[in-house]
Amino acid sequence: VNVIEAQDIVPNDRSRLPEVFVKVQVGNQILRTGICPDRTANPMWNEDLVFVAAEPFEEHLVLTVEDRVHSSKDDVLGRISLPLTVFDKRLDHRQVNSRWFDLEKFGFGALEGDRRKDLKFSSRVHLRACLEGGYHVLDESTLYISDQRPTAKQLWKPPVGILEVGILSAQGLLPMKMKDGRGSTDAYCVAKYGQKWTRTRTIIDSFSPKWNEQYTWEVYDPCTVLTLGVFDNCHLGSGNKPDASQQRDSRIGKVRIRLSALDAHRVYTHSYPLLVLHPSGVKKTGEIQLAVRFTTLSLAHTIHIYGHPLLPKMHYIHPFTVNQVENLRYQAMTIVAARLGRAEPPLRKEVVEYMLDVDSHVWSMRRSKANFFRIMSLLSGIISTNRWFNDVCHWKNPTTSVLVHVLFLILICYPELILPTIFLYGFLIGLWNYRLRPRGPPHMDAKLSWAEAVNPDELDEEFDTFPTSRENDVVRMRYDRLRSVAGRIQTVAGDVATQGERLQSLLTWRDPRATCLFVVFCLCAAVVMYVSPARVVVLVGGLYYLRHPRFRSKLPSVPSNFFRRLTARTDSML
Repeated sequence: VNVIEAQDIVPNDRSRLPEVFVKVQVGNQILRTGICPDRTANPMWNEDLVFVAAEPFEEHLVLTVEDRVHSSKDDVLGRISLPLTVFDKRLDHRQVNSRWFDLEKFGFGALEGDRRKDLKFSSRVHLRACLEGGYHVLDESTLYISDQRPTAKQLWKPPVGILEVGILSAQGLLPMKMKDGRGSTDAYCVAKYGQKWTRTRTIIDSFSPKWNEQYTWEVYDPCTVLTLGVFDNCHLGSGNKPDASQQRDSRIGKVRIRLSALDAHRVYTHSYPLLVLHPSGVKKTGEIQLAVRFTTLSLAHTIHIYGHPLLPKMHYIHPFTVNQVENLRYQAMTIVAARLGRAEPPLRKEVVEYMLDVDSHVWSMRRSKANFFRIMSLLSGIISTNRWFNDVCHWKNPTTSVLVHVLFLILICYPELILPTIFLYGFLIGLWNYRLRPRGPPHMDAKLSWAEAVNPDELDEEFDTFPTSRENDVVRMRYDRLRSVAGRIQTVAGDVATQGERLQSLLTWRDPRATCLFVVFCLCAAVVMYVSPARVVVLVGGLYYLRHPRFRSKLPSVPSNFFRRLTARTDSML
């Protein structure tokens, strides 16, 4: 909904100019524009408000124009209710025609219909609204997305494959509740891929349930994820209990399978561990056995998809902000949970939330540590290469250093071999790693998730509600801990900014002597580079960098000393 402007807005208090804003509601979603900066009877906003609407579009769009009288009071000046079916459906980025709508004076209801007919004047609002069919409605994290198609079926491409999943059985499940004085588990499995949700039957009172059920999905993109979750049914035989509505189906575990990690036409029959994080720590609650096969209909079409954007083109032509994506995802999840809750048998809200990872954005010290060590694992290759090159420069292994010198001289003499050498090296590494390729789909990894060595208080913080429900002393301690972590991040961010500002200050004359030296150096370097062949310059620079330790000093180099003496804007910070 693009709220453009309004005309002939009359405030309840005629002695003041109104401070007008527009509030729009679709279902349970309420958004509002900013207050018009000009206090006038003809305000303008030109703001976009985006909602999630679900077929068959039975809800109404309710728009009210309100006047901000003071911080705690808003007067409603006009209202209109429109069915969603009156709006056009848009499949691309072509602009929709705008329309004017007359506002009803607030307070005139069905009992005052005769008075409304007597009114000869009404305010009106200018809108450009449509039902967008070119976007994909995200109800899950983009990291585990299972569908990227736009909502309009006219824009769907033909499927590239078929996914077949056999949910066979589970072994070694833990008792999830007490029944008749003993532990019991009533397990069922839920699978989600794209818009299709499936649920197996519930196997009553068994720690080794056998389902032997098969499901099939059409695949439109191989770079998607199938999600399966196992739950304990806590609602069997609880219909007459007073707290039946308060019971929640317990989580037993979850498995994610990325289709791009599967070989086409091959049947994968594996047992996957079921891991659940509890406030007391990570628990292995059993194993689930699955049979999965991904069949491609056209290999050429499947490979062609790898060059396509991840989401429909409207996400790139008119992208949403990060906050809009998060809000729309939450609203879509709420709508999906409400509809699945009305199915038979129902999928309850806690099940849908667990399958869609609704709490993936919540702060977690454990998850932050896991992500930090993932980054360190990525950088370990660069760090190892730098350490190896440093050993070459210091001649720790003379044979390796001599070979590197020879390779360097060959590349200087034949620079056209540099790029072919790099790509050939990548090709050989890929061939070498082929024999080490994973033979089965990956599974949940407690070590990678940093769940094995997590502190109990950090787990309690992760399972805390939002806003917090813990005591003040506990919250104060966690706040202080968060401040110390944020202080270290702040220091690193400040150091990065300082290095960038030092680089920027080379030519800004903030330090006149340093800038003068650098300008003279640039002039001399330009003359030398112009006179000397590029090969000679690179050769001299490379041999100097690879020189023997006998010709090295333990003190920092002149360029390093010069750079560290440059100024930064830290002097001006409070």
